[in-house]
Amino acid sequence: GSLLGLGLLDRARSMGGKDSKPKEAAGGEPPAQAAPPAPKPASPKAVPAKPAEPAPAAKAAPAGPIGDPSAMKLVVPANDPAALKCLIAASAGGVTVYQVAGETFSAEIQKGVNVGASGALRYVATSGSSAASLYPSATNPARAAAIDAWVEYAGNTLDVFVRMFLNGDGSARGKIEAALASVDARLAANGGRLLSGEKTTDGITLADVAVTASLATLMRGALSEPARAKYKHVASYYVANVSGAKPFAAFLGGGDKEPILFHGTSDTWAVPPASFRAFPAPSSSASKPGPVTESAEGAAEKLADLAVSAKADDPEAAAKAAAKKAKKAAEAAAKKAKLEAKKAKLAEMEAAKKAKEASGDAKPKKKKGGEKEADPEDVAALAAARAVKLGDYKDPNVVPMAKTYDPKNVETAWYEWWEKEGFFKPEMGSDKPKFVIVIPPPNVTGALHIGHALTNSIQDTIVRWRRMGGYEALWVPGTDHAGIATQTVVEKKLQREEGISRHDLGREKFLERVFEWKDAYGGKIFNQLRRLGSSLDWSRERFTMDDTLSKAVKEAFVRMHAEGLVYRDNRLVNWCCRLKTAISDIEVDHIDLEGSTELVVPGQDGKVEFGSIWSFAYEFEEKALGKIVVATTRPETMLGDTAVAVHPEDARYTHAHGKMLVHPFNGRRIPVICDATLVDMSFGTGAVKITPAHDPNDFDTGKRHDLDFVNVLTEDGLINDEGGDKFKGLKRFAARKAVIDALDALGLYEGKAANPMRLGLCSRSKDVIEPMLKPQWWVNCAAMAADACEAARKKDLEIIPAFMEPTWFRWLENIRDWCISRQLWWGHRIPAYYIKFEGESDEDAGMPGGASEKLDRWIIGREEQEARAEAEAKFPGKAFTLEQDEDVLDTWFSSGLFPFSVFGWPDSTPDLAEFYPTALLETGHDIMFFWVARMVMMGMKLTGKVPFKQVYLHAMVRDAHGRKMSKSLGNVIDPLNVIEGISLKDLNATLEGGNLDEKEVKKAQAGQARDYPEGIPECGTDAMRFALVAYTAQGRDINLDVLRVVGYRHWCNKMWNAVRFAMMNLGENYAPPEEVLTKNSPGLTPASKWALSRLDKACASVNAAMEAYDFNASTTGVYSFWQYDLCDVFIELMKPVVAGDDELKKKTTRDALWTLLDSGLRLLHPFMPFVTEELWQRLPRRKAENAKSIMVASYPTADPANRLDDELESQLSSALDAVKAVRALRASYNLPPKARPEVFLVCRSEETSGALNLFADAVSTLSSSGITTVLGENDATPAGCGVTVVSESLSVFVNLAGSVDPAAEIGKLEKKIAATAKQISELTKKMQMDGYETKVPESVRRENEEKMAKLDAEVAAANAATEDFRKLL
Repeated sequence: GSLLGLGLLDRARSMGGKDSKPKEAAGGEPPAQAAPPAPKPASPKAVPAKPAEPAPAAKAAPAGPIGDPSAMKLVVPANDPAALKCLIAASAGGVTVYQVAGETFSAEIQKGVNVGASGALRYVATSGSSAASLYPSATNPARAAAIDAWVEYAGNTLDVFVRMFLNGDGSARGKIEAALASVDARLAANGGRLLSGEKTTDGITLADVAVTASLATLMRGALSEPARAKYKHVASYYVANVSGAKPFAAFLGGGDKEPILFHGTSDTWAVPPASFRAFPAPSSSASKPGPVTESAEGAAEKLADLAVSAKADDPEAAAKAAAKKAKKAAEAAAKKAKLEAKKAKLAEMEAAKKAKEASGDAKPKKKKGGEKEADPEDVAALAAARAVKLGDYKDPNVVPMAKTYDPKNVETAWYEWWEKEGFFKPEMGSDKPKFVIVIPPPNVTGALHIGHALTNSIQDTIVRWRRMGGYEALWVPGTDHAGIATQTVVEKKLQREEGISRHDLGREKFLERVFEWKDAYGGKIFNQLRRLGSSLDWSRERFTMDDTLSKAVKEAFVRMHAEGLVYRDNRLVNWCCRLKTAISDIEVDHIDLEGSTELVVPGQDGKVEFGSIWSFAYEFEEKALGKIVVATTRPETMLGDTAVAVHPEDARYTHAHGKMLVHPFNGRRIPVICDATLVDMSFGTGAVKITPAHDPNDFDTGKRHDLDFVNVLTEDGLINDEGGDKFKGLKRFAARKAVIDALDALGLYEGKAANPMRLGLCSRSKDVIEPMLKPQWWVNCAAMAADACEAARKKDLEIIPAFMEPTWFRWLENIRDWCISRQLWWGHRIPAYYIKFEGESDEDAGMPGGASEKLDRWIIGREEQEARAEAEAKFPGKAFTLEQDEDVLDTWFSSGLFPFSVFGWPDSTPDLAEFYPTALLETGHDIMFFWVARMVMMGMKLTGKVPFKQVYLHAMVRDAHGRKMSKSLGNVIDPLNVIEGISLKDLNATLEGGNLDEKEVKKAQAGQARDYPEGIPECGTDAMRFALVAYTAQGRDINLDVLRVVGYRHWCNKMWNAVRFAMMNLGENYAPPEEVLTKNSPGLTPASKWALSRLDKACASVNAAMEAYDFNASTTGVYSFWQYDLCDVFIELMKPVVAGDDELKKKTTRDALWTLLDSGLRLLHPFMPFVTEELWQRLPRRKAENAKSIMVASYPTADPANRLDDELESQLSSALDAVKAVRALRASYNLPPKARPEVFLVCRSEETSGALNLFADAVSTLSSSGITTVLGENDATPAGCGVTVVSESLSVFVNLAGSVDPAAEIGKLEKKIAATAKQISELTKKMQMDGYETKVPESVRRENEEKMAKLDAEVAAANAATEDFRKLL
C-alpha cells in the first residue's frame, strides 16, 4: 500500500511553543467528568501525497520498523511524546507504524498531511481493529469526547510542563505537581481509572495511552520513591498500565521484562539523564497487525469526519459539525489555491537566490529559531584550518578567510606553530634587556578555574607586550605538588573505589599511586594553559617534586637549620583533626560569632555549640577554703587543666595564693598561681583555668610557671587516656557535653552565657582547629621578615597596587614563627634523622613526633649518608640507628624557593646567572602571605637578592553576584567551558563524580541553572582573555559576568569584518608603503591624518598603562581605537573616497587603512593573540618586515612629532558632536533608515565654522544624511527643520519637510519650550539670590552662565523651529 506521511509538525505543542500554551485558565486542571468538552480534531491541510520509499532502518528513531515497513509512516521530532503515544496506540489498535525522526520537516510535509500531534493519535487509534475500544467515536460520541479532553490535556498541559522541566525551567516543577495532584484526585474519584463508568473490554482507551505516555518520563526518571508517594493513585495507575497491558509494556518495560526505573531516593526531583529521556525500543513481542492502505486525501477526510461522528447522537450538534466541516472544506480549497500561488512565488525566489549564490553575494540562511545556518565558505575555512598539521604554518593562501569570525577556526594550529618555531624561548647571551617571570605553580592534579585564567591572561599579556617591545622575555611554567590537596583527593579515591586507606598500602605503595594519579591527570593543566595561549617556555617546565627542585628543598632546609633559622620545638600547632596534620597560621580561616551558635562540624555527630562560655567550680584541697569559679569556651579541655591563675593584686584571692585545687575527675592537684600578664581582674570571676597543652596564651603561661603540659586529645580528635574511663574515646565535642553533664552531677556546674568569639577553621577541611602540643620543625621568620620590609621601603621591591603596601608591613612586622612540618606522605620528606642508640629502652630513646621525643636527638643531612657522618661526629664511638622523620615539609616551603630553584639553584647554572633575579611576580592578593612574602624572605636569605623587582597583585574573581567561587555553589567555571561553550546539561554533569555529596551536587546544579539557564555560549579564548584583563579595574574583587565575555566575542567579529573589508578594498596586488606614514605624507586626506593622530594617542596610552600595570586603561585604549576610531569613523569615512575617482586620495587612504590595521593588530596582540595572528598573517607585508609572526613583531609606540595633530582631532570632534545630534534628531522624529534629509550646521564661532567646513562631508557620511551645509549665525534655515543646540557655538538643523507631521512637531516643541523656560526661571532665581556674586565660587557662577546661555539658545532655536513648522501647516 502507499505510504501515508503524518507530519507531526506542531512540535511547538509538546515543547511549549506559542501555539500550545498550557491551558491554565482553570489552574491546569484535567478535564471535568460531568460535562466533557467536545472533541477537538486537528484541521488538516490536505496535500497531494507523493509515493515515497520507507526510510532505511538506520534513520528510524527510536523504535525502528514495526511489522511491515510499507505501513503508516510517522514523521516526528525525535523523542517527541506524541510519537510514543502513536506507537503505543498502534500496538494496541492493530496498526503497523514505521517511525522516522523528523530533523527537518519541509521535505516530509510535501509527502503527507499535517494533522498535528493529537490528530495523528486519533487517526492511529481509529485505523486499527481495536478502534471501538480505544476511541469509540462512532458508538459512543460522549465517551469519545471525554477521551478527547484527556488527550488534549495530556498533550497541551502534561507534555508541555514535562518539556519545560527537561529544559531546566525552574517553574515547571510546581506546575507538574499541581497537575499531578489534580490527576491523582480524579483517579481517586473514578476508582483508579481516568474515565468513570463501565470499562472497555481490555481496559485501554486512547486517554490511557495519552496520559500514561505523558507520565512516562516523570515516572521513569524524575520522581523519587517519596515524591511518588505523594501521588499514590497516579503511581498505581501508571504501574498497573505498564506492568499489565501489553501495548505499554512493549514500549515502557515493566511486568516480567524490565523494572520501572526511578531516579534518586530522597524527596527530591532530578532532571532525568539522557537515558531516561530517550524512549526505549519496543520488545519483540509487540503485536504485528496488517498494514493500512489509504490515500492522503482519504486520511484528511476521515480526520475531519471525526468531528461529525463524535456528535452523532446529537442531531443539532451534528448539523453544526457538518456545517463546520463544509466551511472548513471551502477554507481548505482556498488555502490550497493560495498555497499553489505561494509555491510558484517561492520557486521564483529560489531561482533568484541560486543566481545570487553563484555570484557570491548570498547571505547565510537562518535555522528554525533564528540561528543562522553555517555558510559554506565558513565550513570550508574551518575544514581547511583543521587540516593543518599541528606545528605547521597555517598558510592564508591555503586556508581561506571565513566570512564570519569563528574561534574554532581562528584558534586552530597557531599555538603549536608558535611553540615549534621557538618563539616562546629566550635567546641565551642576548644583549636585549631581560624580562623574566615565573608562573604561580597551580596544583598539579587540579584543573584551572577562571581565577587561574585571570592570572595567566594577565601574565601572558605582559610577557607578549615585553617580547614585542624588544625584551628577551622568559615565562617559566611549572606545577606544585600540593601536599594536602593531592593526598586528600587520592585517599578519597582509594576509599571510594577500593575501600582501603593509605595505611593499608604503606608509604611507598601509596606514593606510587599518587604519582600514577599525577601522571594520569597532571597534564590537564598544561593543556588548559596552551588553550589560553600562554607563551610559556615549555623546555623549562618544572614540578616542585622533580629532582632539581627537590635538591633545592633539601639544601634550603640544611642551610637554614645550620643558621638556626630552622629549629625543632615542642609547641602548640594548629591541628586539623580531619586531615590529621598541622597547618600554618595563614591556612586558618576565622569566622566571627556574635553569641551562641550551632554549627555543623565535619566528622561530628549533630551540630556543635560555639559562641558560649561555660562556668564551673574547682574545690580547694583544703575544704574550708571552699571553691573557685572559672569559665571556658571549651569545657572538654578542662581535662588537661594544670593550674588556675589569678591576678597578684586581686584581693578576692589573696587567701588562695599557692593553694591547691583538686581536679574533679582525675584527682590531679592544681595550683593557684599569680600571673599579672594573663589575668584581667575585671573580666569574669578574675580566675582563669590554665590548659598549657591546648591554648596559646596558656602555653606561654605554662612556660613562665613551669607547669605540666597535659595533652588530652588524639590526633583524630578523640579524648585520650587522660580522660579516664568516663571520657576516653569520646569525640572532642561529644566530650564537651559529657563533661558539662558530669560537672552538673557533681554540683560544680555554674551555667553558661553568650560569648562573642572568633572561631578558627581549617581552610581546606573546614574542621574546627585544635591548638595541640606537638614537636615540629619551625622557621624563625623575624629577621627575614625585617629584611623583606626593608626591601619594600627602599623600593628594591615594588608592591603594586600601592595600597597593598601597608598590609605587607603590618603582616611582616607581626609575623610569628612558621610551622613547616606536615603529617603527610605526599611531599618533600624532611631531611632530618632521629638517633636511637643500641641497647637503650624505648622510654630512654623517646618517640619522634610524640610527647617523649628528645629534641636533641635530631641530625640534619641532605642524604642519610651525610646525616650518619654528622651523627658519628656528634656521638663518637656510639652504635646507633637513624630513622628519617615521617613528616613532609609544608608545600609553601618548596614554593617559596620557586623563583630561583627553577633555574637550578643551588648549582651555579647559566640560567641562574642569566635570568635571576626575575622582573615581576604576578599573582592574586589572596596568597600574598602564603607565597609572595615567603619567596621574598627565602630568596633574600638564600641568594642574597630580592627574587623579583615588582609584585603585581590582581583582584580576586567572584561570580556575577559577588560570591566567592565555590564548587558547592556551582559557580566555579572551567575556562574551557567559556572558550568552547557548554550546555546547562553538560555543565551540571561536571559536578558529578567529584568530592561533593549528593545534596551539594544538587544545590550547585540549581545555582548553575539560575546563573546559566541556557548554558554558556562559545566565546573563544581571545574574548575571554580580553574580558578578564579588562575586569582588573574593579579593585580587590572582580564580579565576573559571562555575558560581558560574549560581548567581546561579538567585538572580535567586528574586527574580522574590518579586515575583510580592508582585504577587499586594498586589492590583490596592493603593496604597503615602505615609508612610515606621517601627518606630513603627501596626499593624505584630513580623515587619514586624524586617524593617524588617534593611533598615536592609542599607542601612547596603551604603553603608558601597560608600564603601570593599569590593565583597565590599556584595554580601554586599544578597544576605543578599534571600535570608535577605526571601525565607527575611519572605515566609514574612507568608503566614499575609495568609491571616488581621485586616485591619489584612494592610494593614500588605502595606505592609511593598512597602517591602522597593521599597527592596530600589533597593539591588540598581547591581549588577543589568536585573532590578531590570524588577521595579521592575511595583511600584505612591507618588504622590510622580517617578523614571521606578529608575536615577534615590534610593538607600536607613539611618535607625536610626526603623527599627533590635536587641532585636527578637535575639529573632527566638533563634527562628531554634530553627527550625534543629527542621529538623535532622526531618532526622535522616527525617520526611516533610508531617508537622506538635508543638514544645516549653524555656527556661532569661526573656529567651529572652520572645523565643520573641513568635515561637512564626514557629517553627511556618518549621519546617513544628504548634503550638509555650514551656515553662519545670521543665515536662514529652511522652514520645517528639526533643531537641537549642541553647544553655544553650534546648532544642528535637519530638514524634515515631507517627513513629519508639522502640527505634532509644533506640540512637541511647545512642550520643550515650556520645560526649558521653567529651567531658565529656576536658574535665574538662583543667580539673583542675595550674596550670589560674593558667596558662590567663580567656577560655579561661570558654569551657571554657560548653562543659561545654552538654555536661551535652545529656546530661540525651538521658537524658530516652531515658526518654521507653522509655515508648513
